Amino acid sequence: MEYRQLGRSGLKVPALSYGTGTFGGGNEFFKAWGASDVAEATRLVDICLDAGVNLFDTADIYSDGLSETILGKAVAGRRDKVLISTKATFRLGPGPNDLGSSRHHLIQAGEASLRRLGTDYIDIYHMHGFDALTPQEEVLSTLDHLVTSGKVRYIACSNFSGWHLMKALDVSDRYGRARYVGHQVYYSLLNREYEWELMPLGADQGVGALIWSPLGWGRLTGKIRRGQPLPKESRLHKTGDMGPQVSDDHLYNVVDALDEVAKECGKSVPQVALNWLLQRPTVSTVIFGARNEEQLRQNLGAAGWNLTSAQVAKLDRASDVTPTYPYWHQRQFLERNPLPVAPTAK
Repeated sequence: MEYRQLGRSGLKVPALSYGTGTFGGGNEFFKAWGASDVAEATRLVDICLDAGVNLFDTADIYSDGLSETILGKAVAGRRDKVLISTKATFRLGPGPNDLGSSRHHLIQAGEASLRRLGTDYIDIYHMHGFDALTPQEEVLSTLDHLVTSGKVRYIACSNFSGWHLMKALDVSDRYGRARYVGHQVYYSLLNREYEWELMPLGADQGVGALIWSPLGWGRLTGKIRRGQPLPKESRLHKTGDMGPQVSDDHLYNVVDALDEVAKECGKSVPQVALNWLLQRPTVSTVIFGARNEEQLRQNLGAAGWNLTSAQVAKLDRASDVTPTYPYWHQRQFLERNPLPVAPTAK
């Protein structure tokens, strides 16, 4: 397994990491993802560690905390062998302070995550979303306190806009606080908006990307084909309307290109889709999920090889869309405003 630096930090993370949203199945939304119990989760963690995947991602809201609890039991006795990433900010309780990134909620949420995980520190602590009501000085001073106290090693954010992230980085730099070194973002061949602003920002500011839902919210599993109904077992039946929306034309153009490239290189469609992401600028790690051992082993096969430049270009062309303003305008000024990923001519 290849290991990469997480942004400008000194922490090395595996190119592929395992998302544990499939652990627990504690409510209807997460049952559609998976429902691994402690025994199955332990087996999946074993397989990951054997393959060199030592970063496991979870969140306090995944199955109402059950994902953290199961992950903690699955890594018990080998905490020093793994990296744990978890998140806070979204609502987890009925009270007026049971959400957000206030000092009150973050300290409370962090302590609860530590208890569920059965550990005394979190390797990467994410703000799951941007809290526009709490001053960034309060957010970053709280996170800095968690870092200096040893309860958190590194801080990161997730699902931020460009100005959200830049404002937070400015506060950290101005007051000498701990700085976000990672940004967990949605990015896939079906939805490449990350490239328009967040990727250039990450490259400029040294913020590494941790990719979530790299298979396009379950659409790039290789089971969806032009002119065919959804497979019987797909989380899209229950969660399709909750995730990123994609037109049928765009979906099938990407799927057709993936099929062609998969046949050329003798790999599966998911392996090709994941490998494409591994070659993108600023990507520190790609977080994949798996309902079972078979899916896990297939996804692990996305690492250790590279698509050719011609295959990458084919996938780029099939997945490219005209960006919104001002990004389409900036594409016309590449001589002085270069982008990390230049548009590929169709």
